[in-house]
Amino acid sequence: MAKVIHTMIRVLDEARSIEFYDKAFGLQIADRFDFDGFTLIYLSNPEATHEVELTVNKGQSEPYDLGNGYGHVAVSVEDLAAEHERMKAAGLSPKDIKEISHDGRPLGRFFFIEDPDGYKIEVLQRRGRFQ
Repeated sequence: MAKVIHTMIRVLDEARSIEFYDKAFGLQIADRFDFDGFTLIYLSNPEATHEVELTVNKGQSEPYDLGNGYGHVAVSVEDLAAEHERMKAAGLSPKDIKEISHDGRPLGRFFFIEDPDGYKIEVLQRRGRFQ
């Protein structure tokens, strides 16, 4: 069986992205590897085994074109309303909290937030299939 271990995204500004992911999700630098043409930064926190890999390509001055293929990454939290308020107070501009049902039964409660490069992140209430 394969185990998913990280999600890689390309970012324009290393410091801005590290600050966002720390402030929004408590992700901190687990490792950082500097190469001639790029830098890899792995972010994690004690609660997760899955990491976010930030790739900073040296010499990139224009924002990346995210195209129409990228959807989002999802994280789960214990208290969705409290996290929404905390992110709002931190100036991170989370979208409104929404709920989705399937066949008349609640499926998920969530909101979206975008990182500095425009990547969408879904923040879900931890319950049901969204643990």
